[in-house]
Amino acid sequence: MTRLLPLALAASLFAPVPAALAQQAPPPRIVVMGEGESAIAPDLAVLSLTVMREAKTAREALDAGNAAMAAVIAAMKSSGVANRDLQTGGLQINPRYNYVNKPDGTQEGELVAYQVSNTLSLRVRDLEKTGEIIDKAVTLGVNQGGGVTFANEDPSKALTEARKSAVKDAMDKARTLAEAAGVNLGKVLEITDQTYASPPMPITAKAFDRAGAAESVPVEAGENSYKVQVTMTFELK
Repeated sequence: MTRLLPLALAASLFAPVPAALAQQAPPPRIVVMGEGESAIAPDLAVLSLTVMREAKTAREALDAGNAAMAAVIAAMKSSGVANRDLQTGGLQINPRYNYVNKPDGTQEGELVAYQVSNTLSLRVRDLEKTGEIIDKAVTLGVNQGGGVTFANEDPSKALTEARKSAVKDAMDKARTLAEAAGVNLGKVLEITDQTYASPPMPITAKAFDRAGAAESVPVEAGENSYKVQVTMTFELK
């Protein structure tokens, strides 16, 4: 009788294993991706304007750049740009060399000037003044620029609409696939989303050739598109 105890104990230990494994197996599921988009008119223009000056010494170049940028900043304020919407975006001082080829094949660099670049980032809240502000800045000495971005100060409503559309799109796809496969959708197990905004619109080089022009730089704000992608995981019954 005592010889049967180890066998009975072993049977009791191993018997529940298949049931436990069955409980741990994940339920059947389906993963779908949905997309949604919402477009709204921008209410903000973000400009990046640079003054670059060159002189024999770094001091002279910096002084010339400072004077030009001070005039630009004063003009921006007089055009209605608030202090909180003006920010220095960068200051660079770089030597410029003229390289001459020597008879032995090497090059010799001669320092000919220093270049100083001062960048101003500003937000324009009255979009109708965007072209006028660009023209005024160029007239006062801006000769380089990174670009203009038309943005929205609060895009939350547009993003909410895009998310709703993306979720609906994903659910419609999931229902279609489940129906085609002859199964039923269960509860939502997981949702993740990604947001995409419109890329910035660059200022062309021609904008900086308009100093003294009679008309403002033509600028069209258009619409900003906000896109959302959602990935949804459904349980299958």
